[in-house]
Amino acid sequence: MFETVRNAFKIKDLRNKIFYTLIALVIVRIGSQLPVPGVDASFISEWFNNQNSLDFINQLTGGSLETMSIFALNITPYITASIIIQLLTIAIPKLEELQKDGEEGRKKLAEYTRYVTIALSVIESAAMAIGFGRSGYLTEGVTFTSVSVIIVSLTAGSAYLMWLGEQITDKGVGNGISIILLYNIVSRMPSDMASLYEKFVSGANNATNGLIGAVVILAVLIGMVVFIVILSDGERRINVQYSKKTQGRKLVGGQSSHIPLKVNTAGVIPVIFAGSLFSMPIVVAGFAGIQPASGAGASLGQKILKVLNQNSWCNFDSFGEFKYTLGLVVYIVLLIFFAYFYTSITFNPNEISINMKKQGGFIPGIRPGKPTTDYLTKVLNNIIFIGAVGLSFVAIVPIFFSGAFGADVSFGGTSLIIIVGVVLETLKQIESQMLVRHYRGFISD
Repeated sequence: MFETVRNAFKIKDLRNKIFYTLIALVIVRIGSQLPVPGVDASFISEWFNNQNSLDFINQLTGGSLETMSIFALNITPYITASIIIQLLTIAIPKLEELQKDGEEGRKKLAEYTRYVTIALSVIESAAMAIGFGRSGYLTEGVTFTSVSVIIVSLTAGSAYLMWLGEQITDKGVGNGISIILLYNIVSRMPSDMASLYEKFVSGANNATNGLIGAVVILAVLIGMVVFIVILSDGERRINVQYSKKTQGRKLVGGQSSHIPLKVNTAGVIPVIFAGSLFSMPIVVAGFAGIQPASGAGASLGQKILKVLNQNSWCNFDSFGEFKYTLGLVVYIVLLIFFAYFYTSITFNPNEISINMKKQGGFIPGIRPGKPTTDYLTKVLNNIIFIGAVGLSFVAIVPIFFSGAFGADVSFGGTSLIIIVGVVLETLKQIESQMLVRHYRGFISD
């Protein structure tokens, strides 16, 4: 990795692209410190400290949501809009045709994604402005002017970050939106590591326990990263053979290829979907002044919120608290369900089978047509299950250590998957650009 980055800095074009990306990230950090007019940031920060369920969302925004800066929504509306458009391509034939229509179709889908992003930004910012206003967190109360200023500020901030991400993609390195998301997550990690150090190393009873704590923390982090790399790069390759055919006086074809099936076919989408389903009721209840609670005085709704709250899971202090770990079981089931669901709408074995048959391709030992479709479906189902189990393990480990040992950090398994995935993807893009430049230099010589 370091060798790739060092070689990239030796090439002027790549060096300029890297510097452009770094400058854009500095702008993101500056915007994250600019407060929204009319909002009492101190009260908002205090409110967020009591809403542990929002830690993941706050991390995706780089802490901007907690400080209520103009980038409070950050790129989360764009991510949600991208997922919505991708799901709609399955339900709406016109969008499905655009997806298959090459570059022009992708540009049109990107345009629709921008429109949906703006709409979501307006809705989310309006809900936040009204919710915080009713809680007394706005300096001027709930007025048309104060609410309008917040809506315009947050929507403009989200739209600007969306534009900046596209500029990074065109003029920088890597996928701009992914780079901004990575930067937001990494920016919160130093404070989390400092809190872990203070609690388990410097705050230990003696030097031996502190050393053991440091070793365990490093071992878990390194082990998680290695496991995620293996999970991200793991794939099942299905061999495909193409029959020979005559074109004019030439005999063409006969090549062999393969269909790569990723082990983690759905990426982090299942974790995001499952986490959203769990956090949404807690967020809505939080705006309504209802908090998760347990005990004899707690209502049924508060107990349900306690089950949905990840901070209640894996608590071994008492059986009364441990029973709320039932939410973890439901969480795992949802992870596996969404892994199958998302893969089923993005990967169509029947379509691949038809395309292979048209091109004269076949899987050795498998007849073309329905047998090929059945074979691909069977292999895909097995791979999805393995990937879903691996994804569940990555998501559960931080939750377990948080509940059992109080190792509270804002980053979890989802964040680590995003970090590793974006880093690997960016390095591959840098290597490919270096390779293209090498070929160009070779041809010009």
